[in-house]
Amino acid sequence: MKTYQLNIAGMTCGHCVMSVKKELSKIPALNIKDVKIGSAVVEADESTIVKEKLLQAVEEAGYTVTSIQ
Repeated sequence: MKTYQLNIAGMTCGHCVMSVKKELSKIPALNIKDVKIGSAVVEADESTIVKEKLLQAVEEAGYTVTSIQ
């Protein structure tokens, strides 16, 4: 399992947090560790989760990932 730290632009409130969490939860086999204003920490198997899926989920929620570590 690999832990990903996503820095997210545009999040300003609790509703933003819930929107991002909702979209990330749609990705199978992704373990959401923490989502707060401006960031998210998730854990996934690198063989099944690619960064593009994470980027797409955040974009679906209406925000932009500025970096993934």
